[in-house]
Amino acid sequence: MRAGLTAAELAQRLAQEFPEAFHAGSGLTIEAARPRAARVRLLPAEKSTRPGGTISGPTLMMLADVAMYIAVLASIGWVPLAVTTNLNINFLKKPAPGGLLADCEILKLGKRLAVGSVTIYAEGDDEPVAHATSTYSIPPHGK
Repeated sequence: MRAGLTAAELAQRLAQEFPEAFHAGSGLTIEAARPRAARVRLLPAEKSTRPGGTISGPTLMMLADVAMYIAVLASIGWVPLAVTTNLNINFLKKPAPGGLLADCEILKLGKRLAVGSVTIYAEGDDEPVAHATSTYSIPPHGK
């Protein structure tokens, strides 16, 4: 198995490889990353607020996907071609505009697939606002 990456290493590599998504104004911060787990913080942009004064579903889905990607890379190392093959999300509670925290745990990590669970919270609230399960495809070593 390949060596994993730290939160600082991931932040640097992601900013280099995906500058359109991981930049100073994106609102994304990798709070923690270790094998089989990650915590990502998002300060959503104003355009992420939908009518009714809540954060949009696509924003929550993006955060769940990013948290899973970071947990996978923290586990297997720099494999930027690892891709989402499935993401299922349940919206549990309307989050008020503000910061969000996504906690990801990888439930199964194989050679070709990783399956994980992501719980998203509004900052300052112990009740989850969304829960997602996700599967990532991991390319063969050297790809």
